[in-house]
Amino acid sequence: MVNQQRLAETFENLASIDSISRHEFLISGEIQRVLEPFASKMIIDGAGERTGSNTGNLIVEISGNRNAPLLMLNAHMDIVEPGLGVKPRFKDGVFSSDGTTVLGADDKSAIAIIIEVIRVLCENNLPHGPLELVFTICEEIGLLGAKNLDFNFISAQYGYSLDTADTDCIITQAPAMNQFEFLVHGRDAHAGADPEKGINAILIASQAISGLKLGRIDPETTCNIGVIEARGATNIVPNLARVKGEVRSHDEKKLENVTQNIVSAFKDVVEAYKRLHGEETLPCLDINIENEFNRTFIPEDHLVVTLARRAASNLGRNITEKKTGGGSDANIFFDKGIITGVIGTGMRDIHTVRESIRLEDMVKTVNLLLEIIKIHSNGAYQP
Repeated sequence: MVNQQRLAETFENLASIDSISRHEFLISGEIQRVLEPFASKMIIDGAGERTGSNTGNLIVEISGNRNAPLLMLNAHMDIVEPGLGVKPRFKDGVFSSDGTTVLGADDKSAIAIIIEVIRVLCENNLPHGPLELVFTICEEIGLLGAKNLDFNFISAQYGYSLDTADTDCIITQAPAMNQFEFLVHGRDAHAGADPEKGINAILIASQAISGLKLGRIDPETTCNIGVIEARGATNIVPNLARVKGEVRSHDEKKLENVTQNIVSAFKDVVEAYKRLHGEETLPCLDINIENEFNRTFIPEDHLVVTLARRAASNLGRNITEKKTGGGSDANIFFDKGIITGVIGTGMRDIHTVRESIRLEDMVKTVNLLLEIIKIHSNGAYQP
């Protein structure tokens, strides 16, 4: 029942629409245009104003023809840069860009899949309960759309986010993440004439970083420093250095411990400098720690897992549970009590100009969702 040519055309059309983060208005309008014949309600929330986007999150309600609880399907509308003027190409069953931009399969393949699912359900009057489609903005810049989603418009208690590669897995565990930023304040001075009068902020930041363990801390925890910035000239002792990084862990206690160890490393270096050089006010430190998202953990016997397994089995496939090191809208939904498994669309080499996706993989996910929805509509939600 899946119309592969229509699915391909839908994806190609979506991929050609500019929709980098904070510029999702056009693609939101296209989704509304396509789904309007099938929707009972469409809502755009106020997240655009809170995130700086030119539109809000789009919530589309599809009425069911069976008495079943709401099931949520989620995808994000924004893509990363370079993402302007995407020219999708299709050859030997594979979509790619022209090599100058990303393709945008992350996450427009998910949008195309959801659209095809709704078309197949409604055009063939297949059994389905009511569906809640949530298309978010600004996912790629910190899950801002989901974080600012008006959850008063969301009624589903569980569902699926389409935002990973592997079409034969369901992600049930994702880490929590803290971001940190340190501003190390030193004192400027002429680097040739009076270096003794300066306090080199870069040197102090480097000493703190040199004592840190970065990369994989343990099987559950990672740490990375991704930004070191300082402005000036080679003949000026730098008076400010900015350091940004992150910690992720599937264990909240470990997340807190690693974060605090990093804070202590910077504080200790600053205080040691003051003691050694008899300084009172400089160097000093500004610290900003933000929790980006909390972890997800879905038990193996939860409905979203058992539904996916049973659907895959009916299709002659096998779905395995998977732990990931990345975050997605599912983390935010989970924190709001909406249990959300993450399933794949087949996208490869995401966030690069080599990004690609096979049409065959998108078809697999359409069929999986159709089977999940059919089983769910027949009462699989009952305890």
